[in-house]
Amino acid sequence: MKIYEVSDRTPALIQQLLEVWDSAVKATHLFLSDDEITNIKKYVPQAIRDIPHLVIAEDEDKLPAAFMGVDEEKLEMLFVSNMQRGLGIGKRLIQHGTAAYSISEVAVNEQNPLAKGFYEHMGFQVYKRTDFDEQGAPYPLLYMKRVPQ
Repeated sequence: MKIYEVSDRTPALIQQLLEVWDSAVKATHLFLSDDEITNIKKYVPQAIRDIPHLVIAEDEDKLPAAFMGVDEEKLEMLFVSNMQRGLGIGKRLIQHGTAAYSISEVAVNEQNPLAKGFYEHMGFQVYKRTDFDEQGAPYPLLYMKRVPQ
């Protein structure tokens, strides 16, 4: 497993990451309808292009298995392909992110208890809750800060 930051965000790479995103969201965001996923997916390529730090975890075939986006010390996105879930890739990305970018904060959908549990396992604790996501949709967010271990 190779983990590295990428600056050249080619259309081919963005398409590969969009496939990772789609696989991950369909497996973990069970509170979203297919129509909602399709609508959100329209905005993902721009988010991938705009995130200051884009980090990819490559599988043995040199294809993206997961990716994360970091802005300052905040983890803005972390998606692991459904086929690669449970193999420790998310943990390795978080460890890389805390070492390389001092990640100390993340927001997670309250309706995604697996993600909340993962981040708690990685040393994050909830410090704030909102009734709506950052786009104003009725999906409560949990804001979590990393507690030094």
